[in-house]
Amino acid sequence: MPIVPFLLAAALAASPAATAAKPAKTPAPPPSPGDIVAAAPAGAWAAIPDDDILIFTLANGRQVVIQLAPGFAPRHVARMRILANDKWWDGTSIYRVQDNYVAQWGDATEKKPLPAGVADGPPAEYVRSGARVQVRMTRPDSYAAVAGFSADGWPTGSDGKASWLTHCYGMVGVGRDLAPSVGSSAELYAVIGHAPRALDRNIALVGRVVEGIDALSSLSRGTGKMGYYGDEQKPTPIVRARLASALPASERPRFEYLLPATPAFARYLHAKENREPPFFMVPAGGADVCSVAVPVRRRK
Repeated sequence: MPIVPFLLAAALAASPAATAAKPAKTPAPPPSPGDIVAAAPAGAWAAIPDDDILIFTLANGRQVVIQLAPGFAPRHVARMRILANDKWWDGTSIYRVQDNYVAQWGDATEKKPLPAGVADGPPAEYVRSGARVQVRMTRPDSYAAVAGFSADGWPTGSDGKASWLTHCYGMVGVGRDLAPSVGSSAELYAVIGHAPRALDRNIALVGRVVEGIDALSSLSRGTGKMGYYGDEQKPTPIVRARLASALPASERPRFEYLLPATPAFARYLHAKENREPPFFMVPAGGADVCSVAVPVRRRK
């Protein structure tokens, strides 16, 4: 072969037009909220005190673990500790399960005597003084001038003068009769459906389920009015209720929550408010406070 045609052929083979186009690299997806939580450093987490963990053991072997909120409902929480230490809930039951709303438990007969120091009476503890929202949501809230998270990790609404916990999924409240009743702290419910925010500032919220919410949400729905169990249904018995602080150290479940005033929580909140492609083709650019569950996990 002549030298010139050979060089021309070699040049054509090396030209961009003759070289197969390399596929463009797919950009790495942004970290998910779960990725951000998993990568949060140890210093971004705060331990939940043993005296703020209340464990209900059901007859079917399941457990419902509740974190108490003494900062928002100190009197109710003090009475709940009395009830637990007095073993009052042992032998009571879950007797109301209303679809997309609440599961409620306590004494279905309404005849079991309450321990000394426990009674239905004021204060209501529906709100607490002061603006306690430390980390705000980006978008306005339909039920509060400001919504976000308190320094100790609770979903919170505020009008600038007072603050209150919000009725998000898994939150635990005190059942009551018509006003002026505020509830004795013995009858409790957990939100197992949509967030019934209209209940905010009308019922005292005393905590949240941090483990075992599925043990409540998976129960048969009540056939009676407002989800109360009908005569043909059997309530789910509660075998016992104990504070973690009352258990031997080796048996205590220990939990921690992600502190709102940390860079890790800020990244988590931003990711929850701004879900991105490739799955989210139309990011919402915001979220409701109840759509951003404060991460809680078992301590290692």
